[in-house]
Amino acid sequence: TADWREYGWVYLFGAAIGFATTIAEPSLMAVAYKANEVSAGTIDKLWLRIVVAVGVAVGIALGCFRIVTGTPLYLYILAGYVVVIVQTFYAPKKIIALAYDSGGVTTSTVTVPIVAALGLGLAKTVPNRDPALDGFGLIAFASLFPIISVLAYGQFTVWYAKKRQPRKEEKEDGL
Repeated sequence: TADWREYGWVYLFGAAIGFATTIAEPSLMAVAYKANEVSAGTIDKLWLRIVVAVGVAVGIALGCFRIVTGTPLYLYILAGYVVVIVQTFYAPKKIIALAYDSGGVTTSTVTVPIVAALGLGLAKTVPNRDPALDGFGLIAFASLFPIISVLAYGQFTVWYAKKRQPRKEEKEDGL
């Protein structure tokens, strides 16, 4: 069997492919433009694309790890959706629909063919992996992890805004 530590460059390459294809995804550009327009500029187009692309990059790298190790796909998907459900309860309500849509738009014309080819090629190359069984599933990672990253981005912005607000005592003391 393959030692997962010998495939570090593959994980990095998968992350780079995931990031690059997502940044170039026309449907994500359209969603980012609309989100910026609807939010009156509070959601930055470029930042949204970067956050989604980072989510895809992490997802593809983890998906490559799954192919190399031969771990069942359902374990990762189940764990990922548990994270999404928990995050949904704590994320700002205004970002939830955008986060879920961001997962869908990443699996479009640019990303799907390249990521599918990466998964099939990797499964064919790694010893004891079947491309038909192990090669698919990267698209699921590419649509799941942007949801996590956009929800996390929403949670971070709320936390950061609260941190930057002066505390009530500081206002009263004139500090």
